[in-house]
Amino acid sequence: MDQLLNDFSPGLFFMQVIILLIILFLLGKFAWKPILASLTEREEGIQNALDAAEEAKKEMQNLQADNDRLLKEARAERDAMLKEAREIKDKIVADAKEEASEEAAKLIENAKASIEQEKQAALAHVKKQVADLSIGIAQTVVKKELASQDDQLKLVEGMLEDVTLN
Repeated sequence: MDQLLNDFSPGLFFMQVIILLIILFLLGKFAWKPILASLTEREEGIQNALDAAEEAKKEMQNLQADNDRLLKEARAERDAMLKEAREIKDKIVADAKEEASEEAAKLIENAKASIEQEKQAALAHVKKQVADLSIGIAQTVVKKELASQDDQLKLVEGMLEDVTLN
């Protein structure tokens, strides 16, 4: 340190101070404004980017909320459509069962009526054959046993009293 104080020259010191002031003046006049302007511009760019990122984040949140709402609506609509489809299916099945039941009842009723008609026709046919056969046998027996007209009339009248018609 002593040597530094011994080598000190006031003229050199004065020249260096003047050169420093000139450099500071030139820097202040020509360099500080562009440097500060670029720093300010960069700061504004960063701030704009941050603002845009924040805005994009808010927009994404809004879009996510809209997507969630649309998804819920779509699910609700799907559930409603499925419920309606199930109800329609159940109604169609119930209607088909009812129609089949009615058709079966009609067929059974028609079959019973047909069977009853055929039964009545068969009974009538059997009665007619029995009556024809009985008449034939009665004629043969009566011809052989009754020779006279009076005996035949008495027999017929007695038989008529015994017979009841169905």
